[in-house]
Amino acid sequence: MKLNYYPETDSLYIDLSEKTSVESKEISEGVVLDYDVEGNLVGIDIDNASKKVQLKELTLRRLPADIHVVVA
Repeated sequence: MKLNYYPETDSLYIDLSEKTSVESKEISEGVVLDYDVEGNLVGIDIDNASKKVQLKELTLRRLPADIHVVVA
């Protein structure tokens, strides 16, 4: 899973899978879910993210994964 924030557009994209999105559905204003060819959720796009999501803090608990931090 990858979280990508784009300050120039104030959007947050959450990649849930490496699979390609073939269909998108807006579930609320500025929140779009992306699905692969099999109907699996592969990503979440959030417009005006700074108004909808707490971007200043990220807490990860009990994830069975390696954590990689990339600061751009």
